[in-house]
Amino acid sequence: MATVMDNRGMIDGFGRRITYARLSVTDRCDLRCRYCMAERMEFAPASRLLTLDEIERLADLLVARGVRRIRLTGGEPLVRGGVLGLVARLGKRIGHGLDELTLTTNGTRLGAAAGALFAAGVRRINVSLDTRDPERFRRITRTGDLGQVLGGIAAAKAAALKVKINMVALAGVNQDEIATMLRWCDAEGHDLTLIETMPLGAVEEDRTAYYLPLDAVRRDLEQHFRLLPLAQRSGGPARYFEVEGMRSRLGFITPLSNNFCDSCNRIRVSATGTVYGCLGHDQKVELRDLLRSGAAGTVDAALDALVAGKPRRHDFRIAAERPAVDRHMSVTGG
Repeated sequence: MATVMDNRGMIDGFGRRITYARLSVTDRCDLRCRYCMAERMEFAPASRLLTLDEIERLADLLVARGVRRIRLTGGEPLVRGGVLGLVARLGKRIGHGLDELTLTTNGTRLGAAAGALFAAGVRRINVSLDTRDPERFRRITRTGDLGQVLGGIAAAKAAALKVKINMVALAGVNQDEIATMLRWCDAEGHDLTLIETMPLGAVEEDRTAYYLPLDAVRRDLEQHFRLLPLAQRSGGPARYFEVEGMRSRLGFITPLSNNFCDSCNRIRVSATGTVYGCLGHDQKVELRDLLRSGAAGTVDAALDALVAGKPRRHDFRIAAERPAVDRHMSVTGG
């Protein structure tokens, strides 16, 4: 599989080169995490979604414009019918313009998919897991079965996939588990990234009650662990630390307490073909109809316009009267 490069990289108005795309394959999810989604969500009808062939074609256009890493997201990507076939096809681009194909999942369907993901060329995945307590897990997700998720993580490990656990730090909910989660990740060979809750989309819960600044979490952890800053950066939002005596890395994603946008190298594509320059803004272009028209040049022009107007940074404020944007994380691609 050869991908022809057109040598027209995407560089925004602040000199940031766009090399990473998060492609959502669905806005649907089989969980309803309280900080992320409303209990009764309205999802896009199937007719509005990009087909899997269109997602594949868009991926090729993005690689031709300099994207080197693609992460498949949702919603929950593994609920989309035929998605493993898409993963297999995209995996053939690795080494032909694409450096890496990864996936973020809630783990509910990972047990059946882990082997196919590895066979397709995926080597790393992120799994969202906010607690290892079954009752808390059901409370946070409203519907989830923790055993199903832990089984999926175990299957991923058995399939030789490198797992990173993403844990949203929630005041009064799971903050007492963070040190325990870190020790479990180390025992299992997983990295751990802690994330501040983000004000995206309207939910029934009061996010201000859940907000837990990660600088406070870090100070608490440093009472028990020696954290050594790592120079390694992926261009993403996480700041990583080595934990003395552990093989696991610890990351902090701090959209509220410590803005991380200066090195942003990404764009986000929704399942309906809307491309956002920033998670926290509505600046966007619509690609679905352009893709269906068959005119690659118009897609290129739209991407140029998007990147030229990419905001310098988000403006998340946990105590604002309204969320930063009306769309939920599952719409943008988590």
